[in-house]
Amino acid sequence: MIQSPTPEGLRWRELFRPPFRLMGIRTTTQIWRTFLLEKIKAYIALTKPRVIELLLVATIPAMLQADRGSNNILLILSTLIGGWMGAAAANTFNMVADSDIDQRMGRTRARPLVRHTVSNRDATIFAWAMTILSFLWLWLLCHSLTAAIFVMITIAFYIFVYTKWLKRRTHMNIVWGGAAGCMPVMVGWAVMVDNAPPGTPAQWWQAIVLFLIIFFWTPPHTWALAMKYREDYERAGVPMLPVVRKPVQVTRQIVWYTVATVITTVLLIPAAGWIYAAGAIIGGIWFLIMAILLHRGVAAGGNVKPLKLFILSNNYLALVFVALSVDAIIGWETIGRMLGWTTTFF
Repeated sequence: MIQSPTPEGLRWRELFRPPFRLMGIRTTTQIWRTFLLEKIKAYIALTKPRVIELLLVATIPAMLQADRGSNNILLILSTLIGGWMGAAAANTFNMVADSDIDQRMGRTRARPLVRHTVSNRDATIFAWAMTILSFLWLWLLCHSLTAAIFVMITIAFYIFVYTKWLKRRTHMNIVWGGAAGCMPVMVGWAVMVDNAPPGTPAQWWQAIVLFLIIFFWTPPHTWALAMKYREDYERAGVPMLPVVRKPVQVTRQIVWYTVATVITTVLLIPAAGWIYAAGAIIGGIWFLIMAILLHRGVAAGGNVKPLKLFILSNNYLALVFVALSVDAIIGWETIGRMLGWTTTFF
C-alpha cells in the first residue's frame, strides 16, 4: 500500500496555502473587510436605529389613516426611506453635540464617537449628506415639498432647540424637545395630502391628534427610563426630571401625562373605527394602571422597577398604532361583511 507523502492530518490543499495563513495571520483583504464592516456598524449606530423605530411605528399608520384603504405601497416605502434619512441626520448631529455627555454616561460609552471609530468631522459630513438627501428625496421622489420642509424644521429644532438649549438647561427638556419625535406623523400625512387627488379633504386635525398622542406619551416613556439611569444623567450634568425632583414627584407627573395620552387617543376614534377604539381603550387602561401602580409603589417606599413601565409604554404605542393601521386597511365594515353581519356599527 502506497502511503501519502503528506504529513498525517494535513490535506494537500493546506500545503499550498501561504505560510501566514497557516500561522493565523490575516490577509490584507480580510483586514479591509473587517475594517469596512466595523465602519458600517459605526455609521449605523450613529443613526440610533432604536430611536428610528418610532419612525416606522408612527409614519405608516399616519399615511394609511390619511388615505384610508390606500394601496400605494411604493409611496409609503419611499416616504420611509426619506424619513429615515432625515431621522439619521438628526440623530447623528445629536451624537456629535452630545459626545462629551456620552463619555460620562455608562449607558452611552460604547457609542462610535466616544470610542473614536468615527471622527466628529466624518460624522458631521455624514449628517449633512443625510440632511440634503432626505430633503431632495421627499421633494423630488415623494413629490411633497411640505414633507421635505417638515423634515428640515425637525432637524433644526432637534439640534438647536432640544440638544443645544433645552437638554442641558431645564428638567422640562424632554417635554418640549420631544416635539421633534412627533414629526414623523406630520411628514407621512403631508406626503399623502400632497399626492391626493385635487379636492380631497386634508383632515389635518387628525395628524395633529396623532402628533399630540406621541407628544404626551414621550415624557412618561422617557422619565421611566431616566429613573432607571438617574445616576448616569446626574453624572453627565443633564437635569432630567428624576435628577432634580423626588421620585414621587416624577411618578406623579408620569401619571398625569399618561392620562393626557389616553384621553388624546380617544379623540381620534370618530375618524378611525372600532378596531382602533378597542386598541386605544384597552391599551390605555393597561398603560394607566401600570403608571398608577408605579406611583403608588414609589409613594409607599417600595422597590419599584420603572424599566417595566418603559417597556410597557413601547408596547402600548405599538398597539395603538397597529390598531389604527388595521382599521385603516380593512375597517370594521369589512370585518362585518366577512362575518356576514348586515348592521353598520360605525
